[in-house]
Amino acid sequence: MLVCMVSSEGWVDTTSDNAGQHTAGKPVIITATPNICWLHPEVPYPATPEEMAEEAALCAENGASVLHVHGEANWAAYISKMRSRTDIIIQCGMSSLPLDTRMAALENGADMLSVIASHHDEAFAEGIETNVLHTRSELQSHADACARHGVRIEFEIWHTGSIWNLAYLIQHGIIQPPFVTTMFFNWPGGTWSPADVEEYLHRRRYMPQESVITVSIMGEGQMELIACALAKGDHVRVGTEDNPYNRKGNIVPTHELVREVAETARSMGRPVATPATARRILGIPQK
Repeated sequence: MLVCMVSSEGWVDTTSDNAGQHTAGKPVIITATPNICWLHPEVPYPATPEEMAEEAALCAENGASVLHVHGEANWAAYISKMRSRTDIIIQCGMSSLPLDTRMAALENGADMLSVIASHHDEAFAEGIETNVLHTRSELQSHADACARHGVRIEFEIWHTGSIWNLAYLIQHGIIQPPFVTTMFFNWPGGTWSPADVEEYLHRRRYMPQESVITVSIMGEGQMELIACALAKGDHVRVGTEDNPYNRKGNIVPTHELVREVAETARSMGRPVATPATARRILGIPQK
């Protein structure tokens, strides 16, 4: 049985050895990431608003209900083009950037905004490095801006320190449920963590109540952890940004990676959430 035990800090322990018995029938939200592959920048991906809109429509057709996009060069065009092609939920990424450079996403109708909940330390191919400290006051500024614009904030959880910051925002009434989160595994850099089941279950047991949890795994170990997350009733993120290889080891477009994980979810008794269903789960109104 999937056990939920509330700790004195208000966190929920959802780890048990009998995963899956109460998750059959629970819709799974698939987030697609058709963006630059940080480990292999030569991998092709949609590079214009028009190309991204086409890929977004294909991702939705294959089972994605959320699309994580990097449109910082022209948020208005990216969001507009995608809205014209699909009802997929638009999650605006590049969470390392300061708030003043991201306001265009909020002002042009984004559904969600990704914000890392702690230190951002990544080390990718070709010397691509990001090292940014996100203070709690900055997190509050992001949360306040999202609330003003009716945008659901998505917190990137890289370790238990990220969870502490999330709990701080909750305890101070800065954010309201559901608490939308993505746990990151095997992303290289100073906030790296292993892509294994032990790390996933360890971190998961400290997540606040009313959290909606998605997992993102870069490179090896992806499918094992995705299967575990599906069994536990959580949600998954796949695409060229995370890992561009399918099960046969071939580089494929993001919508094909979405199709693979959708098939896996259905085989485990998890129906794939439509954008409308995902909106209800995530607390996002239709725009």
